[in-house]
Amino acid sequence: MSDRQPCEISWFSALCDDDYEFLGQPDPMLQSSWEHCRDIVMQAETGGFDNILLPSGYALGIDSTAFAAGIAPLLKRIRLLLAIRVGEMWPPQLARQIATIDRMLGGRLAINIISSDMPGETLASAPRYARTVEAMHILKTLLNGQPLDHDGEFWKLKVDPPRVGTLSGKAPQLYFGGLSEDAREAAAKGCDVYLMWPDKQEAVAAIIADIKARAAKHGRTLRFGYRAHVIVRETEAAARTAADRLLSRLDAETGAAIRAKSLDSTSTGVAAQAALREGASDDGYAEPNLWTGVGRARSGCGAAIVGDPDQVLAKLESYRAMGIDAFILSGYPHAAEADLFARHVLPRIDHGPLG
Repeated sequence: MSDRQPCEISWFSALCDDDYEFLGQPDPMLQSSWEHCRDIVMQAETGGFDNILLPSGYALGIDSTAFAAGIAPLLKRIRLLLAIRVGEMWPPQLARQIATIDRMLGGRLAINIISSDMPGETLASAPRYARTVEAMHILKTLLNGQPLDHDGEFWKLKVDPPRVGTLSGKAPQLYFGGLSEDAREAAAKGCDVYLMWPDKQEAVAAIIADIKARAAKHGRTLRFGYRAHVIVRETEAAARTAADRLLSRLDAETGAAIRAKSLDSTSTGVAAQAALREGASDDGYAEPNLWTGVGRARSGCGAAIVGDPDQVLAKLESYRAMGIDAFILSGYPHAAEADLFARHVLPRIDHGPLG
């Protein structure tokens, strides 16, 4: 028997207009709305997932914080991983919102920190991530119930914590990702769970080792998460056919336009996803069961674990052996793929919320 802790298995609710039957072909029935995104979350809770990411974008879709507050009373068990664009928020107000939603959920809230610009602003990488580190410090201090006396470059605040804190009295776990030098240092200084996009296993191992070493210099230890799409079917051939079908109505120009439109289209992480895709085999596989075709029609996380239930399970277990503690999975369409994963793979994984 393994002495490993259970891993966290999360799904994804497409708040940023990222749901399709055919990539690159918008479907009005799958566009972000309260009803559609609510149904994905309810599907994930029914299926047994531990957590669900509520993504956030300024231009696309619907607001993650408002959505989290709206859906909290409907949920009985699943956690919410609420994405927050810190460049758009005043941290003391954000701390109060987080504490309120955490109580509405019975203490089942985690936060995905996004190192965003303000809408209409473009800040260079180093100061933008420095601002993110400040934001994480402010949030943790206030949500741990401590008075704040902060004299930073971006915020100068002397304020008591809000009267209403989280149910536990502690700050929720902060998930955060980014591959640039500035992002890695920000993660080492401030987050609790470092998130990665798909890559070859040797690259994943190298990133984990690097972030661990950086965190140790600050006297900290982190946990690690892996964000990927997944396509699981009863046979590998059926899974590959489903992957091919997903791209069957995409032309190269449309895919390039979608990628260029993204707010993060020039980031280090997006460049790494492009390199992974360009280095893949002719059928799009960067390594066994890791298919890069998704990245032809979206920026950001651009690869999927594709295979039969045994293959998908083995892939996830190999990541666990490397030190991954949490998975944030998704598929197209999101509700249908959540059901397939919940039936074929989830019962076979030792999983539970990150403690």
